[in-house]
Amino acid sequence: MQPALSTSEKYLWQYVQEHETEIVNNSIVELSEKANVSTATIVRTMKKMGYSGYTPFRQEIIQKLADKTHHNDILKDTDHEIRTAILKNQYEVDNTIQNLNIGVMEDAIQKVNNAKHIYIFARGLSKLIGEDILLKFELLRKDVQLHDDPNIIKTLSKQITGSDTVVLFLTLNGNTPELVNAAQSLAHNEVTTITFTCNNAGQIIPYSDLIFLGVKSAESYFPKYEIRSRLPLQILTRIFLDAFAIRIQRHHL
Repeated sequence: MQPALSTSEKYLWQYVQEHETEIVNNSIVELSEKANVSTATIVRTMKKMGYSGYTPFRQEIIQKLADKTHHNDILKDTDHEIRTAILKNQYEVDNTIQNLNIGVMEDAIQKVNNAKHIYIFARGLSKLIGEDILLKFELLRKDVQLHDDPNIIKTLSKQITGSDTVVLFLTLNGNTPELVNAAQSLAHNEVTTITFTCNNAGQIIPYSDLIFLGVKSAESYFPKYEIRSRLPLQILTRIFLDAFAIRIQRHHL
């Protein structure tokens, strides 16, 4: 735990955060004059914040600004359309991670850990993500099945019962008819369902117990085909699987 900062130390820390681009060229004496605090206060503040002194802190700021400048230079020299594609992916990654609900994550980990049987239902390209989940659950010695055939999904969803079973849905738009119908049947049978989707208004939502909600952009570079980015679903499932594996190994659940 970091020591509490005094009033002057809090002021200094706020000052350096707001003047990063200026202090990279300032010595400790110059910073002392500009911030109107003593050099002793600067050293004391840096140590409380985990640095050995002002110089290591300043070097970290210099590196951070250099990395940011390099990133911006790369985008600046890139074709406009390609730059748009890069930022599209960054938008999906950043916002999907920001949208994560830790409470849902914890509940899902417990549900899957306690389940004797796990089913994964996916259609289209989402099946590829399902295959990754299938492999990792198998490595963790879970009893798991993956299905993408609509008739099998329809039949199984009516037959599956029991509190020891969990069904995972992978559906980008949350409106795939066979998946919505399956979720409805499972809700009727009181089977726990976990849905990974990018549509909080999807028809599957009311029949889902736990929901991982990703964020996807509206842009598509294959407008003639129904091919949308599954990146948000990949991010959500990867984080969930990593978190699940960590808990299993740490607590030997």
